[in-house]
Amino acid sequence: MKGIGNILWLLFGGLLVAVIYYLVGLVLCITIIGIPFGIQLFKLGTYALWPFGHDLVNGPDEPGCLSVVMNLIWVLLGWWEIALIHLVCGLLLCITLVGIPWGFQHFKMALASIFPFGKEIR
Repeated sequence: MKGIGNILWLLFGGLLVAVIYYLVGLVLCITIIGIPFGIQLFKLGTYALWPFGHDLVNGPDEPGCLSVVMNLIWVLLGWWEIALIHLVCGLLLCITLVGIPWGFQHFKMALASIFPFGKEIR
């Protein structure tokens, strides 16, 4: 069932979301200061490719001081808008019964995109 959900996710927008995450991550990796943020976008892009059956969970010894500070900078720089977009898409998908599984994946991505530092994909 996870495989079918992931394939339908890719066909109906998941691939586009992942490509956007990767492209913005590449742009951020141009500068040394942007590299940590670009790496987090690569992580979110990988998660956006196959969200069914995977979770973003706290890594070992996380959240640490550095990840808390970086998450704070992440939110202050306006990356909370990604979470807001996922939240709106999830709400729109949950209007129909068929869209509820994909809506829940958007909710998971909203949580992952608001505080991505210190997380790993499992």
